[in-house]
Amino acid sequence: MANEDDDPLALEAPELDKPSRDALPAANALRRGVSRLARRLRSLRSDEEIAGAKLSLLARLHRAGRPMIAADIARAERLKPQSLTRIIAELDALGFIRREHDSFDHRQVLIDIAPRGRRHLALHAIRQNAWLAQAIATNLTPAERELLRIAAELMDRLADAEVFGEAGEEGGAR
Repeated sequence: MANEDDDPLALEAPELDKPSRDALPAANALRRGVSRLARRLRSLRSDEEIAGAKLSLLARLHRAGRPMIAADIARAERLKPQSLTRIIAELDALGFIRREHDSFDHRQVLIDIAPRGRRHLALHAIRQNAWLAQAIATNLTPAERELLRIAAELMDRLADAEVFGEAGEEGGAR
């Protein structure tokens, strides 16, 4: 495998400021690692499982621990309203979410994860967590495991980061 210093994709970004250009090798290595791990985890899904933005939306509702309005979900998931409308309709048809009017503002519809959606999310996470736990236990030292835990927290922060001049609002393939 080529070193990230040899990768032209890691070096092409003349519009970036110096600190951002200096971060390009780390950004490129992280992007490649995250992409490879995401592909590996996707390969563990069964054919019956939902994927991508639908799974991400269920996880968002689960983590929120409360119903959310569509505008807040769209913003958090970086989805266009049209895309979110389709995803919500599909999840609703599967019985994975519940929709109800807000008791204070009847114009707003609150969206929450339904018990069936929570079960689906749990089964999906169990399979992937089991594989990850085994891979971590058999391939990483205790010190590397701690670094990975810290890196996971940092990746969560990066996922929520607002960056000036972000390209597009639509969430990519998830």
